[in-house]
Amino acid sequence: MQDGKPQDFNLAEHVLAAGLEAPDKLALAVVSATGADRWSHARLRAAVLGAATGLLDRGLRPGDRVLLRIGNEPAFPVAYLACIAAGLIPVPTSAMLTGREVTKMAADIQPALVIAGDGIALPEGTTNVLPADQLAAMTALPSADFDRGDADRLAYIVYTSGTSGNPRAVMHAHRAILARRLMFEGWYGLQPSDRLLHAGAFNWTFTLGTGLMDPWTAGATALIPAEGTAIEQIPLIARRHGATLIAAAPGVFRRMLRADWAPLPDLRHGLTAGERLDPELRRAWKDRTGTDLHEAMGMSECSTFLSGSPAHHAPEGSAGYPQPGRRVAILSDDGEPLPPGQSGILAVHRTDPGLFLGYLGQPEETAERFQGDWFLTGDLAVQAEDGAISTLGRADDMMNAGGFRVAPAEVEDVLVPVPGAGDVAVTELPVPGASIIAAFWTGPATPEAMRAAGEAGLARYKQPREFIRVEALPRTPTGKINRRALREAHRKDA
Repeated sequence: MQDGKPQDFNLAEHVLAAGLEAPDKLALAVVSATGADRWSHARLRAAVLGAATGLLDRGLRPGDRVLLRIGNEPAFPVAYLACIAAGLIPVPTSAMLTGREVTKMAADIQPALVIAGDGIALPEGTTNVLPADQLAAMTALPSADFDRGDADRLAYIVYTSGTSGNPRAVMHAHRAILARRLMFEGWYGLQPSDRLLHAGAFNWTFTLGTGLMDPWTAGATALIPAEGTAIEQIPLIARRHGATLIAAAPGVFRRMLRADWAPLPDLRHGLTAGERLDPELRRAWKDRTGTDLHEAMGMSECSTFLSGSPAHHAPEGSAGYPQPGRRVAILSDDGEPLPPGQSGILAVHRTDPGLFLGYLGQPEETAERFQGDWFLTGDLAVQAEDGAISTLGRADDMMNAGGFRVAPAEVEDVLVPVPGAGDVAVTELPVPGASIIAAFWTGPATPEAMRAAGEAGLARYKQPREFIRVEALPRTPTGKINRRALREAHRKDA
């Protein structure tokens, strides 16, 4: 050990260790309304280490980068863990990305191999491609040894969601998995007996971490809906397969609530992240199921670090508390920690084990995210006297109304409860010579009803000046509302 970090360590070995104690226990089920593809812990371990052998037999060597272009199938986590077990650097990407988008990514990371599922767009000029079905054949090979070393060394690369229009390659160390243990009690209340159903795609970092790696690390069971499963079917699947936890982005929980389904007797609570949880949705879920939704806040550069939990419920409207073991602060413009009640930039201490190693090939951009010993998240927040932290939105999403700073969440919380509002987002909209606050919604509610709610619940300067109904809100590949896209699509100063 050095500075509390192991020196003979492998992330994949850590994830798979608990499965050795119960090799026949169900580790993964890819479930649908009609059945499931089931993987025991023993099958999962053998597949990962066999695939690691096959990748090394192709001439790959530790440190080589492998681009993962696989859909929502078990080959994705097998390939991801096999790479890490062998010392290779996997780069998981969304299957929804176009050829143009992944070509740009490939130019950044220079992959030695692309593992590809059927029908998934590949980078232009790709020559070294391993079809995912050939990876499956490798899983029967003899097990490779784990490539062990310093926990601070590079383990994998993920891309930011790109809400700023410029996705970045984020490098993470093997030690990142150790930070995730801080969530077990700080957010999940995760137990080996749990069956955690995650509604996201395998390639989303929220799913890879919360939906797969963490249950396996704890010796629990991961349930993932099969490709093409409608969100409205998830409660049926959860009931049929005895899910004790459901994890999803807030928008997924909102859509589930619109469907008709029977009670979920095994459910203990829900877990949500990816975008802010509005209080109205939390109340509606509790009224429907009798269970709470526990929100967590994190980002591509750091695992979740703020959350509510079954043992420490977050006050309504807040993101929760710093998880045990986390050092979090609200900083002033000059980098000094602020007292409770004063808003500033949310920051995480550079010693956090879940913090990234940096942006690939962008040392200056990496340095810009730090102020002294603090990593600047880019989110505005305020801390209450009891330690709960409420986020006020991205610093670059803050709206300026007559000289006052207004957070989107302040306005959205008033508009979401309007009957028929559907999904709601607000943003500052450029107009000739100025800018205004504009509200967007997807439901059948009338502009008059939305305006009346704003007038009743908001100070005049916070009220939207325009109300624009849209068929759908633009979202990033991970499901976050893309306010930048809203602004660009509806700006009136062009």
